[in-house]
Amino acid sequence: MSNAINYPLDRKLRMALVGGAGAAFIGRVHATAAQLDGRAELVAGVLSSNPEKARLAAPSFGIADARAYGSVGEMIESELALPEDQRIDFVSIATPNFTHYEIARASLEAGFDVFCDKPMTTTVQDADELVSVVEKTGAVFVLTHNYTGYPMIRQAREMVANGDIGEIQAVRSNYIQGWMCGLKPDPNPPRGGWKTDPAKAGSGSLGDVGTHAYNLICYVTGLTATEVSASLRTYQPGGQLDDYGQATIAFGDSQLGTITFSQISHGRLNDLSLEVDGTKGALLWRQEQPNELTVRRTGQATQIYERHPPAAYMNGSGRNACRIAGGHPEGFFEAFANIYNAGFDDIIRRASGGVCDKKTCYPNVYDGAAGVRFVQACQTSSNERGCWKSLLQLM
Repeated sequence: MSNAINYPLDRKLRMALVGGAGAAFIGRVHATAAQLDGRAELVAGVLSSNPEKARLAAPSFGIADARAYGSVGEMIESELALPEDQRIDFVSIATPNFTHYEIARASLEAGFDVFCDKPMTTTVQDADELVSVVEKTGAVFVLTHNYTGYPMIRQAREMVANGDIGEIQAVRSNYIQGWMCGLKPDPNPPRGGWKTDPAKAGSGSLGDVGTHAYNLICYVTGLTATEVSASLRTYQPGGQLDDYGQATIAFGDSQLGTITFSQISHGRLNDLSLEVDGTKGALLWRQEQPNELTVRRTGQATQIYERHPPAAYMNGSGRNACRIAGGHPEGFFEAFANIYNAGFDDIIRRASGGVCDKKTCYPNVYDGAAGVRFVQACQTSSNERGCWKSLLQLM
């Protein structure tokens, strides 16, 4: 049954949220970001895998009792039974990794567009199947690699595309955290404990933060990764998944990229960085100072581009991602909202009879599949002592 409607532009898109109950962090972020610009409203949801908890959490999200569902199956069946002008338009998935595939597939096949947390799935097979479902249904699929929504990342991407720093030679991205330091094995882990469970997470720091670094490299440079050599380590006592690792990425026969990811580095909070070296200059962005982009050219003074929309150095992509005047902090929630807004544009474009480009300004289903292939290739490479593995086709 199709959910395609001619959306009038004078109404908000209707959102359903899966996940978010209790102390869950990312569900609240999705709910806030999607509604930040008044283009969407949260009207339904399955806020927990526990039906009772799901319904109890609904009022705090502003969801009416009648649309607070106990399972995804119940939500889809009930929403499709509603008149088209009342049912949800899209589903946002903010649940543990191992649940993404089933929820996304069921939502897509029911005719709903999807916004999904990363990683898209935990296996390459599931990722490829989601690509097929999206291509078959024509649905909009947005993978919320939120760092791609930051204005100065959009600025960097356009600078690279315009050749402002010349031909790309090398790229580095590190994502360093320390939240696992001192973590002891717990048979009944607290919130987020699924991240250390192989059956539920699929991978450790590689999938949790390494994929962000990989996605950021590909997003900003536009390069196609061809091979990877990786080494993963588990340092936490009793740990079953990697908590530290490094990867070297080949982009054809020329450019190289390197990634270091860690969750066992003392005192480090959320230190994601990206450096791009070109033949005419270099760029540096750090997530903990997200409103600045460092530009370096040999023989010239280092420049700090601050997020300031009227500035002459700001390009269209950077300027359009800004929401407030320069000098005011702008970051995590707004970046998420930028991704949602771009997805909303495609939802309305498709529903109005338009065609959506496969190359989007937000991470899409193809980027999601590439991320899953990256994880699997890194794991295989590490198991074989760093042997190079193809990112184009995994055997």
